[in-house]
Amino acid sequence: MTIFAGLGRTLAATLVASVAFAGSVAAQDATPEQVQAARAAMTALNATGQFDAILPQIAERLKGTLIQSSPNFGDLINKTVDEEALALAPRRADLEREVANIYAKTFTVEELNAIAAFYGSEAGKKLLQSGPLAAREVMKAADIWASGISRDLAVNSDKKLEAEIGAQKKAEGQQQPQ
Repeated sequence: MTIFAGLGRTLAATLVASVAFAGSVAAQDATPEQVQAARAAMTALNATGQFDAILPQIAERLKGTLIQSSPNFGDLINKTVDEEALALAPRRADLEREVANIYAKTFTVEELNAIAAFYGSEAGKKLLQSGPLAAREVMKAADIWASGISRDLAVNSDKKLEAEIGAQKKAEGQQQPQ
């Protein structure tokens, strides 16, 4: 049955990724104080919120693939994949630990506390919420500015070059005997 061939490949890829991930999780050099400060910074930043949809997206992709190859078993496939996804949900904590260790190794406890304090403040929360919009607007303004600068540089340089080249040609024409 082709359903198991696709499932086997998916399970093999998942196993390889899990072994690699487990190896990196095991290499923990951060102190408990660093990890605690890192978790506070992560919470303030909502650093891992973007990963909440990974498991549901993977489950939906797998269901689509399996149902495409065995459409008569759609209900069974949906039920089974949903159950297995729920069983894997607690592994989300592995990612949280790994991210906490990365933050703990990247920043000092003082820096992590400052990050948590700032992003936990109203100004920090507003930066997280409005920062992407502001960044897009800044990029738009920079593009408009660059276009204006490019236009003005070309026009001004062209005018000056025309004048200089014209003067040189005129000077060369006057110096040559006719």
